[in-house]
Amino acid sequence: MERHAARRAGWALAISGAAGFMAALDNLVVTTALPSVRADLGGTPADLEWTVSAYTLTYAVLLMSGAALGDRFGRRRLFTLGVLLFTAASAAAALAPGIEALIAARAVQGAGAAVMTPIGLTLLTAATPPERRGTAFGVWGAVNGLAVATGPLIGGGLTEHLSWHWIFWLNVPVGLLLVPLVRLRMAESYAPDARLDVRGTLLVSPGLFGVVFAVVNVDAHGWTSGRVLTGLIAGGLLLVAFLWHCSAHDRPMLPLRLFRDRAFSGVNAAGLLMFFGMFGSIFLLGQFLQNVAGYAPTEAGLRMLPWTGMPMLVAPLAGRLADRVGGRIVVVCGLALQATGLVLYALTISADVSYAAQLPALILGGTGMALYFAPASALVMASVPAAEQGIASGANSALREVGGAFGVAVLGSVFAARGGYGSPQRFVDGITPALWIGAAGVALAAVAAALIPRRGTAQAAPAPAREPAGV
Repeated sequence: MERHAARRAGWALAISGAAGFMAALDNLVVTTALPSVRADLGGTPADLEWTVSAYTLTYAVLLMSGAALGDRFGRRRLFTLGVLLFTAASAAAALAPGIEALIAARAVQGAGAAVMTPIGLTLLTAATPPERRGTAFGVWGAVNGLAVATGPLIGGGLTEHLSWHWIFWLNVPVGLLLVPLVRLRMAESYAPDARLDVRGTLLVSPGLFGVVFAVVNVDAHGWTSGRVLTGLIAGGLLLVAFLWHCSAHDRPMLPLRLFRDRAFSGVNAAGLLMFFGMFGSIFLLGQFLQNVAGYAPTEAGLRMLPWTGMPMLVAPLAGRLADRVGGRIVVVCGLALQATGLVLYALTISADVSYAAQLPALILGGTGMALYFAPASALVMASVPAAEQGIASGANSALREVGGAFGVAVLGSVFAARGGYGSPQRFVDGITPALWIGAAGVALAAVAAALIPRRGTAQAAPAPAREPAGV
């Protein structure tokens, strides 16, 4: 029995890890291929930006809805549909005859990723014994870290040696392999007596769309443009209506009572703030290495590996450490290290700074990020009843994506207001205050995580698995 449980957990980790890898990879893999895409398909700079933003937009908007659908109609079933949707959209992107078709395919890719990512994490939780979840989440975090770290490198390598189409074809055989494995190796599970909250879905999805749409347009149109203000106001009003609905409804999509638990509210606040500081900073530092230090995109990606690649090395160890001492202290230490790395970068950066001088800040930031990821996922799952782990995972992922989008927009705006691209010194003048704000955001995340009570590290019981008739 124990051997069977270990085998089931291993398969769940392999399958959910592969799906998470594809979803995380496609968030970044297209960035280094944009010049080749433009040469083949044409398009304005704004069109090229939307080949990245379309994926981010649908991914962030549909995370909660994807998790809720899995709770209601079967997590394994919806996970399979998510993988199929993502795989088909990847093939459509590779075959896109024009830039508009590519943008549309990227939007569908994001929708598939929004279904399979939170449900995959819930299925992994259900299949893994409580005492091994920290280690499992550590490996899962390392796999996702590998995707983040190698996304620009894989995109650049495939584009240079084959063509940009292969950054999408790469997903197709993986997706086709996962579909039968999900059916054969993972058990179906539902949230007990789950119902689909149609009104909540109709409020939260366009609400998140409005806010995220506005944020991804800040760089091109500015905070005071009609497009951005309309998105923020309309989306914000819909989200307020969603929260009112959740407070008044007996069975809402997102039970607000979950946020009365200090563990759940603390880890979600920490995630939002951490992604705010991390994504905004990485967005600017990647450009610093190219525009000021003079590295090519692939060379810049390689030099970011001490930060972005550190989860591959540290996240599994962080998971084991969390199993022994509890996730709270590991998360707090990780966030403190990451904030220290950003402070060190802000103090060190200059127009002629050497890469060796940047290295300590990169290593500190990467180690901190790695220490955060695995224990944070375990804390989210442990802070709610097993029946609500699906929606908890979706809500946590949605908040982190929104935090990352705001981080890029806010730090980008600070950079533009205080500096710019005119010269290396102007770039440094802009990025320095932006890094201080990013460091402040991550430091506040550490404070939020420190407020998580010790009981928040207890592991929740796995969601019950059952095989419905006819499936």
